[in-house]
Amino acid sequence: MSEIKVVDVMSHDQGLLVHEEAASTLNLNEKRRLASLDIFRGLTVALMILVDDAGGDWPVIAHAPWEGCNLADFVMPFFLFIVGVSIALAFKRVSNKFEACKKVGFRTCKLLFWGLLLQGGFSHAPDELIYGVDVTMMRFCGILQRIALSYLVVALVEILTKNSHEESLSTGTFSIFKSYYWHWIVGASVLVIYLATLYGTYVPDWEFVVSDKDSILYGKIKSVSCGVRGKLNPPCNAVGYVDRQVLGINHMYHHPAWRRSKACTDDSPYEGSLRQDAPSWCHAPFEPEGVLSSISAILSTIIGVHFGHTILHFKEHSARLKHWISTGLALLSLGLTLHFTHLMPLNKQLYTFSYTCVTSGAAALVFSALYSLVDVLEWKHVFLPLEWIGMNAMLVYVMGAEGVLAAFFNGWYYRHPSNTLINWIKEHVFVRVWHSRRVGVLMYVIFGEILFWGLVTGVCHRFKIYWKL
Repeated sequence: MSEIKVVDVMSHDQGLLVHEEAASTLNLNEKRRLASLDIFRGLTVALMILVDDAGGDWPVIAHAPWEGCNLADFVMPFFLFIVGVSIALAFKRVSNKFEACKKVGFRTCKLLFWGLLLQGGFSHAPDELIYGVDVTMMRFCGILQRIALSYLVVALVEILTKNSHEESLSTGTFSIFKSYYWHWIVGASVLVIYLATLYGTYVPDWEFVVSDKDSILYGKIKSVSCGVRGKLNPPCNAVGYVDRQVLGINHMYHHPAWRRSKACTDDSPYEGSLRQDAPSWCHAPFEPEGVLSSISAILSTIIGVHFGHTILHFKEHSARLKHWISTGLALLSLGLTLHFTHLMPLNKQLYTFSYTCVTSGAAALVFSALYSLVDVLEWKHVFLPLEWIGMNAMLVYVMGAEGVLAAFFNGWYYRHPSNTLINWIKEHVFVRVWHSRRVGVLMYVIFGEILFWGLVTGVCHRFKIYWKL
């Protein structure tokens, strides 16, 4: 088997949700991409579409209401892990640090722009045929904003510490950790800041105005009693407190996953009407991609960049896989131990350290499996639709996952806005055929959305059409 090595010249069609240059170009006897990374990115985008559009009917794959970790809770950390791997490969050599930092800053601004546009509330796609946002209620945080922060911090560390280590390392067990010690110092600092704030911040009582127009309590002021320190429950954790102080409660997410908890609705784990005796916090907003949790999320990208460094400095497939798998298992073990000993529960909303370990460990094992199948055994053809999606991830994210294309088609309806071509296909081609709404919706998402975007991006790849950020 030919050896895979990273070369300096990046192909012009690099496609990544965050950093197109960062997709790994490799050299067998010719320049080619690290296909497993593209496929992993495509798989993550496909998972996002699956859990977003089928999670309502299949709550087992939707975000956990509070503690725990469902399939949807792996999507965000997988993206951050992939960004980290890509950063290491993009900045293997930096000839001009100023220009590299300027490029990172420009990409960060573009990510923030798209995040505010798509998730700030301007677009109500795909179901509501209205556009615009009340700036007093605009959501400031989101997926792209979190990726932007992690990308900015980790990319700058990678660039600014480039001369602090040698490009050629010995393959000793701990040499790669020692060579990139600045990354781990930053990671440790992030963790200390997060844990100190999470457990040390005093959370006072707070109040809010119910903003759900469908609620009989709309416009009423509700209060939440806290006056505690170090609690990780929904109403009184430091993550929510920091967001309320920094962002303002009106600029937070108004449909948090905790509304599906048993304390809030009798339909749990499905989404349903809030109980009349539900605690006041069930009506409150909560930001799942907030300030403190996004600081914690930087650690996922630092772990990813470590895996990218492994590709650069370990030349044998076996050495890379041994390091990746052992690191992944260690992270999984640490995270599960923290969770099941009740020292720190898995919690995506808070982005706890146990959650970081488990999801990063899972990302490591999935990436190792794909690397083995695709780049070692060369079974690339089996995963072609996912590879195409991964090479044009930003296109699929904006047009598919955020529903912009579906909103366009939904704009053409027959007599009533619910009578659209997309709804007709879903109901008549999938739901009625399977005689089950749950199965029909699942089949529609897999074949009508994910496979559809696989074919679209395949055509784009054929004609070298890529959405670069």
